[in-house]
Amino acid sequence: MSEQTIPAFLDVECSLKEKRWRLRSTDERRGLALSQRLGVPEIVGRVLAGRDVGLDEAERYLNPTLRDLLPDPSSFKDMDAASHRIVAAIRAGEKVAVFGDYDVDGATSSGLLKRFFDLLGYPLLVYIPDRLKEGYGPNIGAFSALRDQGVSLIVTVDCGIVSFDVLEEAKRLDLDVVVVDHHQAETRLPTAAAVVNPKRHDESQDFTYLAAVGVTFLLCVALNRELRESGWFGEDTPPNLMTLLDLVALGTVCDVVPLKGLNRAFVAQGLKVLARRANPGLVALSDVAGLDETPGTYHLGYLLGPRVNAGGRVGKPEFGAQLLSSNDPDECRKLARFLDQYNQDRKTIEATVTEEALEQVAQGGKADDPIIVAAGEGWHPGVIGIVASRLKETYNRPAIVIGLEDGIGKGSGRSVPGVDLGTAIGVARQKELIQAGGGHAMAAGLTVAADDIAAFTDFLNDRLAGDVAEASRTASLGIDGAIGVEGASVDLINHLEMAGPYGAGNPEPRFVLSHTRIVSAKIVGENHVRCIMTGAGNRGRLTGICFRSLDTPLGDNLLSHQGASFHIAGHLRKNTWRGETSAQILIEDAIRLS
Repeated sequence: MSEQTIPAFLDVECSLKEKRWRLRSTDERRGLALSQRLGVPEIVGRVLAGRDVGLDEAERYLNPTLRDLLPDPSSFKDMDAASHRIVAAIRAGEKVAVFGDYDVDGATSSGLLKRFFDLLGYPLLVYIPDRLKEGYGPNIGAFSALRDQGVSLIVTVDCGIVSFDVLEEAKRLDLDVVVVDHHQAETRLPTAAAVVNPKRHDESQDFTYLAAVGVTFLLCVALNRELRESGWFGEDTPPNLMTLLDLVALGTVCDVVPLKGLNRAFVAQGLKVLARRANPGLVALSDVAGLDETPGTYHLGYLLGPRVNAGGRVGKPEFGAQLLSSNDPDECRKLARFLDQYNQDRKTIEATVTEEALEQVAQGGKADDPIIVAAGEGWHPGVIGIVASRLKETYNRPAIVIGLEDGIGKGSGRSVPGVDLGTAIGVARQKELIQAGGGHAMAAGLTVAADDIAAFTDFLNDRLAGDVAEASRTASLGIDGAIGVEGASVDLINHLEMAGPYGAGNPEPRFVLSHTRIVSAKIVGENHVRCIMTGAGNRGRLTGICFRSLDTPLGDNLLSHQGASFHIAGHLRKNTWRGETSAQILIEDAIRLS
């Protein structure tokens, strides 16, 4: 039975955010069987059923462990070659550097490798390129500078898989390179001492869902094993790699890779390590972000990750990796404060560019185009991806934001389910409508001449119009069930946490507070709406927050509630204030009943 033939949940065919509400699972028997098999509340069984968890895999799903899920690193192509080359460099006293991307995955991968080398007592240089001056990935200027410092081996993390020309030049410079990446590989591979990437075409494809930090952790496992077997540690105990899993969890969550299989184990175990507050950099970052409760994936993705990212977006790109690898508490506190300020700067720049982009779309009559494209002179390339996400959320369709400088535009796009933006941009590159570009179905980047933006936009609109129309027709919001206001409790949230960690591929449970009346609503912050709600018959009280909803149909209806009754959809969260913990709901959608 197709999704469209199943009745809309609570008969909501078109919500205030123009979504059809659908129940994630209509298989009540499986939900009940899962709860009985696992000995968990029925609500947890229903949540698992809504994520297609089978009876045979349920126990491992609820309790993911590295013992059960970690593969032999040698099963990956070139992993042994990578390990042999790095171990040879360590034994010969060569100077080694890691070259990482400037996002969270790159920073955590670089920080992870640096911390591992520190545990070995061996120096490792860390190089993070500047987004504005050097762009993404390896560049010969950086490699030449590292060679001039005496480096003979470079390990690239979260980049390098398509850096063919640069790695060819590196070979001519007598630089050995080990590539550790997770981005889509081409049929040919770059010239390197080893290329470790689960997306190689000759790989098993069993671990294509790993973030770069996960692949880097597997490299550390391989290195630890080879060093142990070769007698490097003597009578000493080899490093305990489990202590590094907090970095693996952070990078995995922030790169929005599917939380399935090994990734679930990485994040589940990494959150436990993070809670022990053993990494001085993460401690300082948690403190400056105001994290004063047991950490979860929400805190990784929305509190810690954006601050690490901010250095690469609008500040010093090396600060993220430097913070995550430092053992000096004073240095970590200083770096964390810088990153927190960069994050504030990023928010200010982002708000300005978002406002200008929205105004351009509205005044240009582009709001009904299949693909929303906005371009502006001087728009900061560090925020265009975030602004594209804001436009996508506003218009419920793919969006591309382009920052222009000296006649050249650097663009970033975000798509919606059912519309493959990355492939379309790849075709545009082949047709020479853009200078460079590519990506994934849901996100892509590009370089385009200012004079070609109109033709590029027309091409995308023509190519993707049908897909966008179908995606809009079938746009839906997955719901795990309905509860009353009085049922939204901390105890319920505790039960739901059993099915975590939540993230990409394992969406956080979403519930509907049915027949809910808003007692009061007000604007908080710059554009958020906070509500106090009660259930039918004035039963219970619950606080709700609707982020970035001012001047939207959802926010306007909440503010002008006049005591109306609503169905309200969102995620339940704990809210700790002055030592007291209560339940609240993050409002995502609603339908006004009266």
